[in-house]
Amino acid sequence: MPHFDVKCYPKHLTEQEMKGFVEELTQLAGKYLKASEEYVSISYQEFPAEEWKEKVFDKEIKPKRGQLAKEPGYEM
Repeated sequence: MPHFDVKCYPKHLTEQEMKGFVEELTQLAGKYLKASEEYVSISYQEFPAEEWKEKVFDKEIKPKRGQLAKEPGYEM
């Protein structure tokens, strides 16, 4: 039962782009995690650049250094 929590700068995705993103992420979960579509959940939140450090980097990225599946290539 994978859950993906996606946070990013505003991308202004169209409804069709969001649908494609969700479908492809769901397919990847099926391929690599052997998860059926019905068990996949995805959260998607956009944060303005001026809020990124406080709301995302400092709270979720920095404290999990060394535990992330992929580390960011930047510091704040």
